[in-house]
This record gives sequence, C-alpha cells and structure tokens, in this order.
Amino acid sequence: MSFGDPNNPYGPPQQQAAAPQYGYPQQTPPGAPPQVPGYPQQPAYPGYPAANALPQTMPGLVTTARVLLYIVAGAQVLIGIFALLGAATLNDASNASEDTFGSNGFADIGHDGAGIVAVIALLFLGLSALSITLGVKFSKGGQGVRVTTMVYGLLGALFGVLILIGAANAGSSAALVWSLLWIGFGGVMAAAMIAPSGSAWFNRPRY
Repeated sequence: MSFGDPNNPYGPPQQQAAAPQYGYPQQTPPGAPPQVPGYPQQPAYPGYPAANALPQTMPGLVTTARVLLYIVAGAQVLIGIFALLGAATLNDASNASEDTFGSNGFADIGHDGAGIVAVIALLFLGLSALSITLGVKFSKGGQGVRVTTMVYGLLGALFGVLILIGAANAGSSAALVWSLLWIGFGGVMAAAMIAPSGSAWFNRPRY
C-alpha cells in the first residue's frame, strides 16, 4: 500500500483541522463579513437592480402633457359624437326633401354634406383614441411615444393657428378662444417632449 493512501493503516496520521478557539476572533478572508462567535452567519446575497432602484417619478411637465392629452381626448370624443348626430340629422333632412320634392339638387347637396361631416366625426373619434393611447403609454413608453406626442402637439398647435386665422377674418370670439386653447395645449405637449426632463423620462432604465 502507498503511504499516500488516506485509508492506509500504516501511513502517517492524518492532520486534523484545528477546532475554533472560542473567546478569540476568528480570521476571516478579506472582504468577508466579520464572524461573531455564537451567532450563525447569514450568507451574503448579491443585490438585485429592481430591489435597489429608487422609485421613479414622472416630471411635472410630462404629467401636465399627459393630463392635457386626456382633456383633448374628451373634447375630441364630444366633437365626434356631435358631428355624427349632425350628419345623421342632415341626411334625414335630405331624405325628407327627396320624399317630398323628388330627387333635387338640395337633397344631393345634403347627402354630400352629411358624408363629409361623418368623415370629420370619424376623424375626431380616431384622434381621441390616439390621445388616450399616448397618455396611457407615458408610464412605460419609450422614444416612440415621445416623438409621436411631440409631432402630435405641433400639429395641434398648427391646427390652432389655422383656426385663429379663420377667427380673425370672421371676427368670431368663440373661435378665437378655441384656437388659443389648441395652440396652448399643443405647445405644452410639444415642449414637454422637447424639454430635457421629458427626454430623460422616456430614456430612463426600466427593470
């Protein structure tokens, strides 16, 4: 038998590990937590990013843009509903004109007008769905949501400028107020997306 065999009875005695001596601090490897006699040591677990990450708060300007999107969506829904009602009323009036006087030019104009108003109503309802979707996506959306909202706000402000020009020519105070609202809402939404706080919010890390 070889003396290197641990089961060899004729080999040298095996060295026994020294029992820890109580009352004296034990040597610990560098970087390890200190050992306290009499208390079980807890294993060190690596930190997790989700556990260590601080809660993120949406910037105030971005929150304002989100609220404005919901307000615009509500206005668009109302416009769409009233436009649909107007299209239906105009179409019924055209049908009544045809029943009374037969096919005539006024009835044809009424049907064409009803179709145009219905298209406008569907456009506003579709835009309301876009406004709501963008507002919801502010929590977890990325650069796509930011760019879309910025373009959407700029187009809204441009639409307000066109209304303002028409209101100035017609001398309508109601249209003037409406145009200023569109310009203000669209400008704030675009500014919130262009601002550094808005860019940082949509570029933030997500765990």
